[in-house]
Amino acid sequence: MPIYEYECKKCLFRFEVRKHFGEDGATPCPQCQGDSRRLFSPAPIIFKGSGFYVTDNRKDHNESLSDKSDGAKSESKKESETKTP
Repeated sequence: MPIYEYECKKCLFRFEVRKHFGEDGATPCPQCQGDSRRLFSPAPIIFKGSGFYVTDNRKDHNESLSDKSDGAKSESKKESETKTP
């Protein structure tokens, strides 16, 4: 059974209710018995397993090292060129 989140229109109290999929009907506020509206909340995402981010979103370790060394060389060349008249 899913858990639905509601908010009272009167007192703005938020509460959760466990209902069957086919169950209809309004859910009154447990504090003031006022009308409530159902809130939409994002589904929880759980990443399981090791290394899912390593294969999808990261560069290879050797590539990142070579990129840094190339950038340092080009910066030093630019500095030496500007210093000579």
